[in-house]
Amino acid sequence: MNLKKIREQQGLSVPALSKISGVPRRTIQDIESRGDCRVSTAIKLADALKVTLDELCHG
Repeated sequence: MNLKKIREQQGLSVPALSKISGVPRRTIQDIESRGDCRVSTAIKLADALKVTLDELCHG
C-alpha cells in the first residue's frame, strides 16, 4: 500500500486527506501502519488522491 508515499508526494497531511476523501483520520493512520484496507475505502482514497487503485495498492 503506497498511501503514505503518495499522500506525502502530494503534500497532504492526514487531516487534509481525511477532509477531501471523507475517510476518518484514524482509519488513514491505521491503513498507513497496517498496509491494508477495505476496497470501498481504497476507492475513496484513490479518488481523493487522483490515482488508480493499482497505483495506490501496488505502485
